[in-house]
Amino acid sequence: MGKIIAIANQKGGVGKTTTAVNLAASLGILEKKILLIDADPQANATSGMGIEISDVKKGTYQILDHSTKISGTILKTKSPNVDLIPSHIDLVASEIELVDKESREYMLKNVLIEINNKYDFIIIDCAPSLGLITLNALVAANSVIIPIQCEYFALEGLGKLLNTIKSIQKVHNKDLDIEGLLLTMYDTRLRLSNQVVEEVNKHFGKMVFKTIIQRNIKLSEAPSFGEDIITYDATSRGARSYLSLGNEIIKKNK
Repeated sequence: MGKIIAIANQKGGVGKTTTAVNLAASLGILEKKILLIDADPQANATSGMGIEISDVKKGTYQILDHSTKISGTILKTKSPNVDLIPSHIDLVASEIELVDKESREYMLKNVLIEINNKYDFIIIDCAPSLGLITLNALVAANSVIIPIQCEYFALEGLGKLLNTIKSIQKVHNKDLDIEGLLLTMYDTRLRLSNQVVEEVNKHFGKMVFKTIIQRNIKLSEAPSFGEDIITYDATSRGARSYLSLGNEIIKKNK
């Protein structure tokens, strides 16, 4: 059975999609079979993997409303060992359409059962919200990675997310674990970055990944070419950081 990891934080701009795309690519390079699910209507993970959003006919929206078999939505990507379930702006409608459905929190969990044994890891890129789509991802997941940017408002909203996770553990998914807190956008030149790292480690200790994702221009450039950081520049600092994170997760899950 593949491990399902959701990447979530209701705060935008913290590096969720960058982490989802590049962690998937890194685990693929490390010879793990990966499925990346784009569960964000902005579809940045889809375009970041080189898929033209306008060409997407079947994806996350169709599996949530059960109109398409999950196997019919999976696309190959140019990243080794990485498959993708793409997203599209139509996913926005799911937030409204799911409200009246029975067992609405379990739609994603129920369809993932069909393909779970085909992958080592299933990575879900969540939207920057705590809506029904993100709730579906957290109910389906075995664990969650929470990216935290090394900036002034780093811990803003983290308490709310942790409370949401506790509620899901109580009501919907008692096995949901926190895979780790991932510090992103770290700038060695800024005293503030170092203070945030210190603060997060002091409060959360072993919950924090040892790997820290540093600010890196190549990480910003890669999505505009529809490539993950390994494909775009395997020698960059960003590639080394995400390979380190991939190794850390593999080691943790042995």
